[in-house]
Formats: sequence, C-alpha cells, structure tokens
Amino acid sequence: MLRAVGSVLKRNKESIYGIARGSTSSSHRAFTSSTTVNSASSSPLAGNSFNGLRSLLKGQKAPTFRKMSTLAASSSEGKEGLKLLVTGGPQARKWVGTWLFGSAAWVFSMVVLGGVTRLTRSGLSMTDWKFTGEFPPLSDEAWAKEFEKYKQSPEYKRVNKGMNLEDFKFIYWMEYAHRMWGRGLGIMFALPFSYFLRKGYITLRLGVQLSGLFALGAGQGFIGWWMVKSGLEEPPSEYSQPRVSPYRLAAHLTSAFAIYCGLFWTALSVVMPEPPAESLAWVRGAAKVKRLALPVSFIVGITAISGAFVAGNDAGRAFNTFPKMGDTWIPDGIFEMKPLIRNFFENTATVQLDHRLLATTTLLAIGTMWWFTRKLDIHPAVKALIGSTVGMTAVQVTLGVSTLLSYVPVSLGSAHQAGALTLLTLMLLLNHTLRRPSPSLLKSLPQVAKSNFS
Repeated sequence: MLRAVGSVLKRNKESIYGIARGSTSSSHRAFTSSTTVNSASSSPLAGNSFNGLRSLLKGQKAPTFRKMSTLAASSSEGKEGLKLLVTGGPQARKWVGTWLFGSAAWVFSMVVLGGVTRLTRSGLSMTDWKFTGEFPPLSDEAWAKEFEKYKQSPEYKRVNKGMNLEDFKFIYWMEYAHRMWGRGLGIMFALPFSYFLRKGYITLRLGVQLSGLFALGAGQGFIGWWMVKSGLEEPPSEYSQPRVSPYRLAAHLTSAFAIYCGLFWTALSVVMPEPPAESLAWVRGAAKVKRLALPVSFIVGITAISGAFVAGNDAGRAFNTFPKMGDTWIPDGIFEMKPLIRNFFENTATVQLDHRLLATTTLLAIGTMWWFTRKLDIHPAVKALIGSTVGMTAVQVTLGVSTLLSYVPVSLGSAHQAGALTLLTLMLLLNHTLRRPSPSLLKSLPQVAKSNFS
C-alpha cells in the first residue's frame, strides 16, 4: 500500500502544484459567486457547537473570503499563494473531506467500542491473533474448542471459573467485533485513498500525511495484540487478578487518540484551508486566544492519557468516594513503590489521585481561558467554541465523578471515555480555527469587520 502511494505521488510530483494553482483559482471563483453572509448569519454560533461548526464550514462564503479568493488566485504562483491539500476543485475537496471525517468518526466509534470491551471484561476472551483475521466459531464443536482455549487462561481460572458457554460467547463476540471493526476501518480508509490517488486529487503533502496515518493504523493491530498478550500471562502474585499491562493499554489508547486527531485535523484542513477571519482585529484576537488554547490542549491530552492508566490499573473501582478518597484527601501509600516513578503508573491510589488532580486542573484551565477571552474582539465562531468547550468540560467532570461513585458501570464508563474524546475534538477544532490566515488573505482584510460598523 505504502509503495503504491509513493509511486503515484512521485509520478504526479512535477504537475501537482500546477493542478493546485488551477484548483485554487476555480475554487475561489466558486466562492466569489456565493451569497454574502452578513453578521446575522454568525449570531446562531453563540447557541451551540453544532451551529458553530456549521458556520465555520460555511464561513468561506463571507465577503472578506471573496476578496481573499481574488488575491490568492492572482498570487498563486508566488510564495504567498494558498497551497491546498486537495486538487480538483471544491467538489474534490468535499469528497475527500467527507471521507476523512467519516474515517475519524469510525476511529471515534472504535475507541468507544474498545472501552465497552474492556469494561465488560471481554478483551482476553480471544487467546490468539492473526493479522488477516479469522472466521468466528460457527459450529458447536468450534465453540467448544475456543472455550477450552479460554479455560487455560489466567482470567478464567481466577475470575470467571465456572462460566458457561453462553456467557463466554458474549465476551467472545465483543472482542471479535472490536477486532473486525478495526479491520473494516483499514478497508474503508485504503479503498477511497487509492481512488483519490489515481484521480490525482491528493497532493504530495497530503499523501505523506495520510500514508503515515495509515501505517499508524496498521500498527494498532499489533499494539492491541501486544496489550492483550500481557493479560494472558500469569499474574505475579496468586492474589492478583489477571489484567493487561497499564503501559501497553496506555500505548494502545494514546495511539488511537493520535490517529483520530490526525484524521480530524487533516479533514478540517481540507474543507477549511483558511480560518474564519473577517478583520485584522479578529486575527489579533485569535492570536491572543491561541496563546492560551495551546497549553490548555496539552493539559486536556495529558488528562486523557492518565485515564488510560486509571483503566489499566482498574483504579476506578477503588476509593469510590468524592471529593475525598475514602476518609482522607490524600490516601496512604501513594509513594510506597520503588523506584518512585512507578507509583505514577502502577500504584492504584497514586494513579487515581493524579487523574483527579489533572481533571480539576483541566476544568480550571478551560474556565480560565473562557474568563480571559470573554471580552476579546474575536470571531463569533471562536467565542462559540470556547463556550462549548467549557460546557463539555463540565459534562466530562460530572461523568467522571458519577462513574466513580457508581463503581464504574459499563454505560457511564464508556460515556466518560467518549466524553474525553469529544472534549479533545473541541480543542482540536478551536486550535484549527485559531490558525493564522495566509499572507494573501491578511493583505485583503480590513482593520475591523464590516458587521462591527453597524
């Protein structure tokens, strides 16, 4: 697959920028003929994040973007010209963008399904793995054979001893669905990718990015089996329950998050080559917000990764009280492991305490970002996204506390994991909206947005 991608991109390398210049001119002519969007069309952005995203995607039709289109088309041969990721005009960008957004949504569902698989303790039901996949048991004899293999695993001997065949079928189907859903994603990604390459829509830069994401996605299968294999080994103590390595689980989840972020960001870049910017004042305001949004995004990401260690250590089923951990604010033994660093990844009490502190820090950081940006002169879409992020953070913290107090039911636990990815999505969208416009667009912008004159 990667060799074929390289061959096509190399063949098109000499002509790719000429095509890009043509698509830039045609797309800008399409934008120029669109209907002017006045300030009233931006007002629903304050309502909710869906309308904010829709306005972002349609923001290319604003009057200032029509001005930008003429300048970008005329200067496309220069260094300041807008370099699109997709050639072939607006329709090609729409097709590629839809495919990438669909791939990102598929990865999102994979993360949620993986969480449900873990919470139902289904992940260790399949004791072997084949890269090409395999058919599930379809006869009584095949099911009996798979069940016998599972009976040899530490999980059956220490946790599920006495399980009947029907219960085993449930956890087997959960794990099988998770694996096959991942393979389906590979096919769903590879086939359109090959088609768009042959049509010449994919530029060299985009081709390299997508090839990297495809390789990372293929590696996820190996990382997943590497993780599962750790749970099939005998625990170090006779009193320990078998579970996967928290390090390997964190690597698996972090890799999935990285693939999702890469796909979502790339999709946004395809459909929105320019950020919404109708005045230099709004551009300056966006730059101020970005200085806060970047560190806040880092905190959100670290908090999400710390959740993987909570899951890997089954720490959510300990200290099921809030705000205190049991009867104290800081439990005993948080630094009992040697060397000290192990406590932050393997000590149940320390891992949960870390996650609580990071979640609180995330809530305070996003609240602070909203407070310091509420009076800035910024695009309504940016204001809407900041408000949506604050709301989603409150929902995520509520889900986390409810999950803890309820002893991690499957419904709340999976919703909490989905909430983490949703919050990360909003931060990605916010940072993408805060990008600096191209030089050609900056030259065409007025000092103040026209809507501000009314």
